[in-house]
Formats: sequence, C-alpha cells, structure tokens
Amino acid sequence: MSKKDFYEILGISKGASAEEIKKAYRKKAIEFHPDKNPGNKDAEENFKLAAEAYEVLSDPDKKARYDQYGHAAFDGAGGFGGGHHMNMDDIFSQFGDIFGGAFGGGFGGGFGGGGTRRMKGSNLRIKVKLTLDEIVNGVEKKVKVKRKIQAPGVRYKTCPTCNGAGQVLKVTNTILGRMQTATTCHVCGGSGQTIESKPTNADAHGMLMEDETVSIKIPAGVADGMQLKVSGKGNDAPGNGIPGDLIVVIEEVEHEFLKREGENLHYDLYISFAEAALGVSKELEAVNGKVRIKLDEGIQSGKILRLKGKGIPSLNSYGNGDLLVHVNVWTPKSLTKEQRQFFEKSLTDENFIPKPEKSEKSFFEKVKDMFS
Repeated sequence: MSKKDFYEILGISKGASAEEIKKAYRKKAIEFHPDKNPGNKDAEENFKLAAEAYEVLSDPDKKARYDQYGHAAFDGAGGFGGGHHMNMDDIFSQFGDIFGGAFGGGFGGGFGGGGTRRMKGSNLRIKVKLTLDEIVNGVEKKVKVKRKIQAPGVRYKTCPTCNGAGQVLKVTNTILGRMQTATTCHVCGGSGQTIESKPTNADAHGMLMEDETVSIKIPAGVADGMQLKVSGKGNDAPGNGIPGDLIVVIEEVEHEFLKREGENLHYDLYISFAEAALGVSKELEAVNGKVRIKLDEGIQSGKILRLKGKGIPSLNSYGNGDLLVHVNVWTPKSLTKEQRQFFEKSLTDENFIPKPEKSEKSFFEKVKDMFS
C-alpha cells in the first residue's frame, strides 16, 4: 500500500512556509492527541503520521529530498529517514513543546512524565563510497561505526535539583507582576535523572565508546551527496534516552567510461573513418554487462544513439533511465604517404563533399533533444 503524501497529511500545499507547516502540525497533533482520544487506535495512527510528516517537512534538507524523490528518499529499506519508527515517547520528546500547552503543559496519557523529556543521543555521520554498478543494482554495505553506548551497570537516581521533573521554575518580579517561567534543568539536562553509580571505565555521563558493525541496505538509484538515515544507530543518550541516528552520505565513485546525468548514462564511442563509412557492429561496456550496437554505414560524427532502459533506476518511479551513446569519428593525426595521397584525391571527389540533409539535426538540436 502506498504511503500518504506528507503535505496531504498536514492539509497544506507544497509551497507552505515553515510557520504554516508548524501551525498545521500543531492543529493535527491537538486533534489526534491521545488525551483527547483515549483508546482510539485510528487517532493514535493519525497522530504518528502527522509527527512523521512534520519531522520531514520541518527540516529544510529532508523537505528538499522529499520534494525531489518523494517517500523513496527515505524508504530505501532498512529504516531510512522520516519518522517510520517513532513511538509516542519519541514524538513527545522531539515535538511536545509545539502542542503541550494545549494539555496543561504535560503530555498526558502516561507519556512524557509530566514535563520530563527523554534525552536524544547525537547523530553520527559517515560517508559510503558506491560504484556505478552498486548504484544501479542497490547494495547492502556493512560499516564499522564508533558510537557511544550506555555502560552496562550504570544506575541513575532522580535529579535532586528538579525532583525528576526535568524543568525548574523561575519566578521573576516585573512591572506586570510576578512572572513564572520553566527552564530545562541545568543539572540533568531535562532527563530528570542523575548518575548514582557507574563503572570505572564509563565517562561522566555513564557512557562508553564501542565499535559496532552496522548493515546498511542502500536502494538502487541513489545519487552523489544524497543522505540516508539509519534510525537508532547514532550515539546512545544518558538515562535510557532515545538513541541518535546514523546519517549516511552517498559518495559516487566515478566510472572509467560511463558518465552519469541524473538517471541517464553517457558513453563516448570513438570510431574510425572506415568504420563510419562502412558501418560496423560495436560492443560497449555498460552497467550489468556489455551491450552490442550496430552502426549504419555513413553514420555521422555527433550522432547520439539512445539505448532505452540501460541507465540508472528511478528512485521515485518505475523504470530506468537510458544509455546515450555519443558517436565520435576519430581523425588520424598522422598519415602514411599512400593515405595522404588517397585523401588528397578525395578533396575534390563529389562523394566526399559534405551534403547534410534537412533531416540531419544540428548540434544544438541534439543537445536540446538530449535534455528534453
């Protein structure tokens, strides 16, 4: 079943501003909030969908990728992107401040602990190099990641400064009267917990650095510079918080013969005068093996042959791009005496005088066709 459009979920247009996106999410979050819909599974699902949509559309980078590739920018198998694995605690932790005031400042329904928030670990970022073959076919990569984990045996206690609330109240006297504001507890960072005991090899936050091998399933059709997200494989957070994410940046290794342009591939084929005049069959190196093409006799330099479906798979739709073969007639740089005599005689031979037909497209027309 296809996923619902994020803009449709929030009831906004694609050109909505950041503030409009935020307002639309707050409206949906309040409408489907668990406190207003106890036991209603449909409302809970809509609540999660709205949070997933907001997580993407509120982030300029994620929004740009979603606008270009749709859900495929995040759905590349194995937990990339979006809020696909967000639970209620995740949502209240990340976005609770947007709609919490509508429910008395707490998050109700047993979520969020009356103002405490679960800490989220920091994200990690790695680059993964992919060959053109791997991009065309998709690949599973195993990478070693050095990430912080909560040390086994670490014990926490309620923060004595905020009494587990995660926030401290500050009262200020102003000309308008006494103003009360809540700020994140500076001792526990909002988690409501401090360390009671920890192993000697753990740091001040009860964390250890550990190497972990992470398997990353990369879908076919990704592009250089694209970022994918593996949820929960960043650094752990103190106090049984929410793990950060692993951001995977795609780096495309340049192919020796093939040049990529979006979903199409380009190949420069060089042939001799004799091959151009007589016609010839040529074998080319393409992704997933070699392909053979037939060049008609009298083929002109600059001719572009399009091999349908021999390019890059599309991330957000079915089918592949094409392989565009650019024919270049190679001019020899040195000639033997006999060859020179032959071409000197050909200078006035009527058969060798250029006579382009009206059907022959100009260079600019070919370029226009190539990009259309």
